[in-house]
Amino acid sequence: MKIIIINGPNLNLLGKRETSIYGSESFEVYFETLKSRFTDIDFVYFQSNIEGEIINKIHEYGFSADGIIINAGAYTHTSVALRDAIAGIKTTVVEVHISNTLTREDFRHKSIIGPVCIGCIMGFGLESYRLAVQSFIKS
Repeated sequence: MKIIIINGPNLNLLGKRETSIYGSESFEVYFETLKSRFTDIDFVYFQSNIEGEIINKIHEYGFSADGIIINAGAYTHTSVALRDAIAGIKTTVVEVHISNTLTREDFRHKSIIGPVCIGCIMGFGLESYRLAVQSFIKS
């Protein structure tokens, strides 16, 4: 099974940025933990602060991967282009957020990409990614 994890803008700062919200662990460290928990899965990780690069990665893996886990960061609430990219592919996509966006600022309460994803996992810290992986294993 091949799963790609795509992180959007500012998620390269995990472990440094707003640690009271996002925690003190970098995603790279967590990614190694995730790979060690699920040794039968071929993981690919991609992060970009650039919307077009994220769209290109969705297109690249959207017909060949078994699953995509996306934390689109702020693009979750603003990007029709990401929504259209997800709607245009065959691979199942799970939306993930480290924090519970529904408990944050009002503008974070609406996900533009959510309606074209199979589901959304939020509020469990970095473990939200593990829960998303498990959703692919059970489906």
